This record gives sequence, C-alpha cells and structure tokens, in this order.
Amino acid sequence: MPAFGRNLSSIKNKRKRIAVGLKVKAEKKKAKKERQEARKREEEELGDKAPPRQVALTLDNTREADETVVGAEDVEVLTDERTDEFSDYFLRGKIPKIMVTTRPKPSTKLYDFVRELMTMIPRVAYYARRHYNIKEICRLASSRGFTHLIVLSEKNKVCNGAIVSHLPLGPTAFFKVTKFVSGADIAGHGTPTNHVPEILLNNFNTRLGHRVGRFLGSLFPHKPNFHGRQVVTFHNQRDFIFVRHHRYIFEDKKKKKSSTITKSKKDEIGPETQKGVRLQELGPRFTLKMKWLQAGTFDTLHGEYEWLHKRKQMDTTRRKFHL
Repeated sequence: MPAFGRNLSSIKNKRKRIAVGLKVKAEKKKAKKERQEARKREEEELGDKAPPRQVALTLDNTREADETVVGAEDVEVLTDERTDEFSDYFLRGKIPKIMVTTRPKPSTKLYDFVRELMTMIPRVAYYARRHYNIKEICRLASSRGFTHLIVLSEKNKVCNGAIVSHLPLGPTAFFKVTKFVSGADIAGHGTPTNHVPEILLNNFNTRLGHRVGRFLGSLFPHKPNFHGRQVVTFHNQRDFIFVRHHRYIFEDKKKKKSSTITKSKKDEIGPETQKGVRLQELGPRFTLKMKWLQAGTFDTLHGEYEWLHKRKQMDTTRRKFHL
C-alpha cells in the first residue's frame, strides 16, 4: 500500500507518524512531477492537437452567480457615476483634502499607522481627537474645507478599523483593518516622495463594488505626477481589499550575445543592453474589509445603511462575494 493511501491519524507513535507524513509528501510531489512531465511530452508530440490544460478550480472562478455584477461599460452604471458624490474627483479634477484622527488616547503604535498613511495619501492633515465625538469632528472638518474624514481605531495597540466619511453629505464606510506592515519592515523597500501617485482599482465588479472602489479612489487626486512613477493599488479579491504602494523602477539590463559572434567582434560592438522594469514596494501594506456603508455622514442611531454585512445571513457559502 502506498504511503499516501494511509490514514496518518491511525499511527499512534509520533515519530513514525511524522516519518510517514514526510514520505507521503515526497510521494505526492514525485507523482505530481511525473504528471507534469507526461503532459509536457504529450504537448510536444501532439502540438496544436494536444488537449487543453484543465483549469484549476478556485473560489474565484467558481464564484456564485450574482445579478449585481456589471461590465466595465455598463450604460446604467456609467450614467449613475456621472452624477454621484465622487464625479467631481473622477471627471472634473477636484482635489481631495483629508483629515485624519484617531480614537481617544491612542497608543504610539497607532501614530505609526497615521504617519505611514500620510506618506501614501497626498494632502492629509492629522488632528488630535481630544474630547470631540465623531459627529462634531465631521462638522468641524467640513467647515474647514476638508472633503474626507478618516477615524482610526485600535485593539491591543494595533490598528483594527477605519471609519471613512465623505464630507459634507456622505457616504460613510467602516473598514476592518488587518495585516498592517510598515514600509520600514518591507524587504528592499523604497522611500515615498511627494509625487501624486497613479491609482489602480482592481476587481470591483458589482454595483456595490463600483461604488466602494470610487469611494476609495476619491481619496487621491486624479492628476498623477508620472515623473514620480508611484502607484497605489486597491485590489479586491473575495471582498478583501489589498492596499499596496509601489514605484516603477526602469533599469538597463545586459542582453546576452549570440555565441556565433567572435570575441573581437563583441569588443567592437560593446555590451548590448535592453530596458527592464520592476516594482519596488514603498509601503505601507494592509488589508481592508468593509463592514458597512452608510448614506450621509456618520450617524449610528438614525443613519440609513446602503449596505450592512450580516455574517449569519450573508456568509452562507465561501463562494459568494459582494464587491
């Protein structure tokens, strides 16, 4: 009986169980390699007549059908977006101005998150929370010409949430924040500059997703300074929004010469180069998951929710996504 056909839990001896487990892993790896080599030989022999490769089933490509999924050129959505709250930023070049504050009595770790946020988003100003409640801060920020308010919360000295409100008329959203990594902790990181970055909004495919994507995109000016080569990405996958901050690096790469060229000829031609491009992460990186979207500015008592995540009713299957 092959090792990978055995039930490891039935082996009571720990050392033997580990040894058999490693053997199972090695046999599975060997069998996988043999299948790959056989498929490669078949493709070489049959050429264009070779059967197409099977597509691996994932949660993404087996997503449950959703009637709210819309195409990039959906006429109804495009019509709505010409007159929504964010049209001034996307169509008429309005420059956002953002106020950031925190929960009362924040830890020094939360200030670290604020500093990282201010290196990524242009035109951000930090104000201490003091004794004000969020409704009062919304009125204060709106009276001073701010277009957005971000209120950060924390748990165990780690940022765990962000209320983002569009001023003066909303909407307001709450995002759970996880997996924060500062730029200084990223291997090979670069240093952000003051250039306005490009914005990439990926995989916001439903009507709700379009709205959330535009909400996040409205935090940035839509006149990027391409000289800085910086880009901020909001990538939605399974309703988790991955936030990344990169810079394009263009560099010359030496191109290999043909072996038929003699050594003397190579010396005459000199080293041939070609342009290469790579990404350098600047940081910070973190993940957002929206919990609710509310019409108007922050109001937990009388506010009208456009969307509210109800775990028991909505999370009935892992293949249903909302953004």
